[in-house]
Amino acid sequence: MNIELQKINAQVTENTAEFIRSSNKAYLENLRKIADDIALHRDRKPIILLSGPSGSGKTTSALMIEKILDEQGIETHTLSLDNYFSPLTEQEKELFALGKLDLESPNRVDSPFLTEQLREIYHCRPVELPVYDFKESTRIKSGKILHRKPGELVILEGIHSLNPDIITLKDSRTAKIYVSVRTRISQNGVLLHPSKIRLMRRLVRDMLFRKRSFKDTLMMFQSVENGENKYIMPYKYRSDYDVDTFMPYEICAYRGFLLEAFRNMPEEPLVRDMLEFLEQTEEISPDAITPDSLVCEFIGNGQFNL
Repeated sequence: MNIELQKINAQVTENTAEFIRSSNKAYLENLRKIADDIALHRDRKPIILLSGPSGSGKTTSALMIEKILDEQGIETHTLSLDNYFSPLTEQEKELFALGKLDLESPNRVDSPFLTEQLREIYHCRPVELPVYDFKESTRIKSGKILHRKPGELVILEGIHSLNPDIITLKDSRTAKIYVSVRTRISQNGVLLHPSKIRLMRRLVRDMLFRKRSFKDTLMMFQSVENGENKYIMPYKYRSDYDVDTFMPYEICAYRGFLLEAFRNMPEEPLVRDMLEFLEQTEEISPDAITPDSLVCEFIGNGQFNL
């Protein structure tokens, strides 16, 4: 699907608040249809696996689905696959410090431990959930017990959630969702690839919440893309539901964060096409983005936090 930048700008100029509201509503309605179908099969498929590449909006989408199901009276719990990473060895820590550790590899996930917990959860037996300490690169106990009751649902969101080598539960026990940006923005016959929209998301998020410079995030781009092509996209065919997480107004919200920085990077080939689009984009203040927006996963101040 393509959308013209001119059309986006026209809606921003005409009524910014309504454009944001209607876009958010349309996305929520799309998720509601999926949630309704999941609810129909909840006794047979109580585990929901949600995957997608970096910057696809996995966490917010999972929590939105949880909220929809909770409001239907179906208690739902959302877990992050990140908390099931294996602690780094000393050698891996050294490689990480040198930027030589494959951060996208499924080998980072402690598959046996994860599968064991999911089986216990499926059979309604209590488990103590883990928490991954990224600062220390180790996994610790949270003290939080999850004891799923019959009829309740559990969503596991993470980049490797659809990889059958990582999660070995029978397909008959899980519902599978793949989320990513699919829409392309067009301007004067030129298309902005969805991967660049996800890169904008990551640049803003990494700068605001991970204290990572734009240059550092850009340096990681090719490695992240390679990892997605190798480890994530080959399994999207396994999904029962595909979701386009593109929000029509989102690059307008990223413009204020990125434009001047991009103008100061004339030597950086990765930013050229993004800069050309941002130069012609109407800007939306972050303050205009309501907390129910998926965009808040990247700019902050959202209501959906895991």
